[in-house]
Amino acid sequence: MKTIFIAYDQAHYERIIDILERNNCRGFTAWNQVTGRGSVDGEPHYGSHAWPSLAGALLTVVEDKRVPIVLDKLRALNADRPKLGLRAFVWNVEESI
Repeated sequence: MKTIFIAYDQAHYERIIDILERNNCRGFTAWNQVTGRGSVDGEPHYGSHAWPSLAGALLTVVEDKRVPIVLDKLRALNADRPKLGLRAFVWNVEESI
């Protein structure tokens, strides 16, 4: 099993949920209002007067074989709207109950 952590502009939320559903990734936890700034070239998401947009974050645990499929779909989504911001990170799940 793998964990995929996705940080994204709020505008991506419904598309990300659709990607997960279409690829049989049922379980996830989402935080709908998070702040942050990307490490590459994205705009800050601070929810402030100067930087009013907010970000979201999502964590899902999926079977190993689903990871490349989901990441490919997320890459395509990010390529379609690169200024919004979307990043995904994957790590191993050691245990679960």
